[in-house]
Amino acid sequence: MDVLKNFFDTVGSWVWGPVMLILLVGTGVLLTFMLKGLQFSMLGYALKQAFRPHTKKEDGSDHDGDISHFGALMTALSATIGTGNIAGVATAVVAGGPGAVFWMWITAIFGMATKYGEGVLAVKYRTVNRKGEMSGGPMYYIERGLGRKWKWLAYAFAFFGTVASFGIGSSVQSNSVAQAIHTSFNVDPVYTGIVLTILTAIVVLGGIRSIATASSFIVPVMAVLYVLGGLGIILLNLPLVAPAIQLILTDAFTGQAVAGGAIGSVIRYGVARGVFSNEAGMGSAPIAAAAAKTDHPVRQALVSMTGTFLDTIVVCSITGIVLVMGLLGADGGFVKPEISGAALTTTTFNRLLPGPGGWIVTIGLIFFAYSTILGWCYYGEKCAAYVFGDSFANLYRVFYVATVMLGTVVSLDLVWLAADTFNGLMAVPNLIALILLSKIIVSETQDFKAKRRSGELP
Repeated sequence: MDVLKNFFDTVGSWVWGPVMLILLVGTGVLLTFMLKGLQFSMLGYALKQAFRPHTKKEDGSDHDGDISHFGALMTALSATIGTGNIAGVATAVVAGGPGAVFWMWITAIFGMATKYGEGVLAVKYRTVNRKGEMSGGPMYYIERGLGRKWKWLAYAFAFFGTVASFGIGSSVQSNSVAQAIHTSFNVDPVYTGIVLTILTAIVVLGGIRSIATASSFIVPVMAVLYVLGGLGIILLNLPLVAPAIQLILTDAFTGQAVAGGAIGSVIRYGVARGVFSNEAGMGSAPIAAAAAKTDHPVRQALVSMTGTFLDTIVVCSITGIVLVMGLLGADGGFVKPEISGAALTTTTFNRLLPGPGGWIVTIGLIFFAYSTILGWCYYGEKCAAYVFGDSFANLYRVFYVATVMLGTVVSLDLVWLAADTFNGLMAVPNLIALILLSKIIVSETQDFKAKRRSGELP
């Protein structure tokens, strides 16, 4: 076990090292310039597309796809809005300083272009499997967009995605739920595991439509409650807001809150946790985007892009600002806490909003983690089906549900390390494809804009 831990710790440090972070953000910067800042000029339109009622063709039939734009977005958000928004932000602030929040924002801004590019390719190169369901994502746009000689890279992505799903998608999330419930309600993790496994099985065994239906309820409700709770804390502690934001902005370029003024640590942890939270460039979200009923790849890509905005610019910002408000010293400086992760977020919310503050974090963590379990089941199933065939999908769901129970009762040190490693490895094939197919992304964007100008598309 120690040998395996050391192995994954070493490989994980390399995978999530400076080269990977530069490649992740750099791809977003490249696409931002090629698309002429589309995430700024079309964000309002994109948000309208995400929440508009589902439309059909002129003859009353559905567009190709399995679920609505909103359903695809909620499925993607179910996997991205999770422990990273609560525990991940806290670890970034503690390890990197308050300025890490600023670099999370920067990562999200360029990550929106990356998520958009993933969405375009996912819909353009998707295919229909033997069950009549849409299948898409990096493995398909690598094979169909780059050609069969690149199929080995598509298999690599799908393999990494399958393995990662059992860790980052199921067991570590169920463990977070079990620990949160045990801490708050003193419930034995075994009982939590049984209930969580049953609830997961009921939803995921029904496939993407069932997952999208559950996600479309859980994600908006919990995200709104969490954001409203955070905004309530901000409004009740207004005198702390300006100093907190000022500290975030100054520390982002000085690193003074970290010992030795390590500006590199501020950027590193801000970028790393930002990417971990919104998954832009990881290749997971386009698997859900490919299932959307849409009349053009760009329309769903715009909807996918809003996921990064909602995840990081909205939800993570609420957590980050509240945390910095709670860690301000009497002189306006940063007081580094002795705790981190979800425990720090819970303590801070509870101190600034005594009573309900801690409950907001605990309940949010439970439901965010559960929704992540649902979303990642779909990702892992599609990756497994690509590697082993569509007939493996049902067996995969059974394995996945089993790891939910397993995660509530075992130590997850090794699982965390392995999951982080394979999650990072997913990004490599995906980013290669995004860069090599970037001209296709631009071409599809120009086609969509031209059709809108001509009135061919709304």
